Amino acid sequence: MDFTHRFIPAAASQAGHVLLLLHGTGGDESDLLPLGRELDPDAALLSPRGKVLENGRPRFFRRLAEGVFDEADVVRRANELADFVGTAAARYEFDPRRVTVVGYSNGANIAAAVLLLRAEALTRAILFRAMVPLVPAQPPDLAHARILISSGAHDPIVPVENAERLAATLREAGANVTLRFEAAGHPLAPGDIAAAKGWLHDRGGGSAFAKAPA
Repeated sequence: MDFTHRFIPAAASQAGHVLLLLHGTGGDESDLLPLGRELDPDAALLSPRGKVLENGRPRFFRRLAEGVFDEADVVRRANELADFVGTAAARYEFDPRRVTVVGYSNGANIAAAVLLLRAEALTRAILFRAMVPLVPAQPPDLAHARILISSGAHDPIVPVENAERLAATLREAGANVTLRFEAAGHPLAPGDIAAAKGWLHDRGGGSAFAKAPA
């Protein structure tokens, strides 16, 4: 268990369903717990702290500049995180196939990297304000994966084109991807959370593609 983390067990009625919460830059293992509880009051919550520090602020991988990632570090950290999920599943006795990752910003980017590099590690993902973290050397098989990408139409950090490219990359790998754009910037808006709740509890899962509003 090489990540500082918090684990909150599921309610008895939902035993086994886990939200893996991955914070943005400057967050920690407590940062997304309220969001996780709002998304699913009954799920277990597993929330690790990123191990990279940028000016004293935790992140999940190094970057060279805004939007420019250290791809070698992305690969290393994505594998570390995938291994952590497996270790946590054994320790806390949950099925890793019943994990939904919920990532915001840097946390969403490392989740996307795990999907692209360790396709077996995750089956469901909610990615808030995610961008393309890297181009994998080998295309993954994500036919088992269901993913929601919720982006800001006016996000100064994640361009609309980048979010669309991430969705296309995941779709080309076989994933069932819903891409939506909120009329917002980089911070989350109520519409993001409402859409994520609806998606999370829709077990069928469509593949809607919502274009960015003007």
